[in-house]
Amino acid sequence: MQSKPYLVLEDVKKIAAAAEQEAISNGWAVVIAIVDDGGHLIWLQRLDGVAPISTHLAPAKAKTAAMGKRDSKIYEDLINNGRYSFLSAPLVEGMLEGGVPIMVDGYCVGAVGVSGVKSAEDAQVARAGIAALGLA
Repeated sequence: MQSKPYLVLEDVKKIAAAAEQEAISNGWAVVIAIVDDGGHLIWLQRLDGVAPISTHLAPAKAKTAAMGKRDSKIYEDLINNGRYSFLSAPLVEGMLEGGVPIMVDGYCVGAVGVSGVKSAEDAQVARAGIAALGLA
């Protein structure tokens, strides 16, 4: 039997605080969602002034990144480059940039999804959160 790392609440709080700080320092109103490796929501934070739809988009982006073990932008790019059949992928809803997996020793332990500003800025906030864990 193998062992693998997993997120604990302390990790999640560090990620959320750093992501919040990145968003606030840039004046961005966003929703920050953190999921475990199965895409299950373990943290949702909605900053003041963000559009309500972002409370649906951020967790979907995070789930897509966790389950695919790659940035959600990859799926957006596939579709934008003509692979429209990917839209029929079952249970995949957050195929927009802004979902970033949390990788530890080759394992995906979860993901951060952010929504509320431009997609590249959403991803920037997610990456800033993950960076708080000090992962290389």
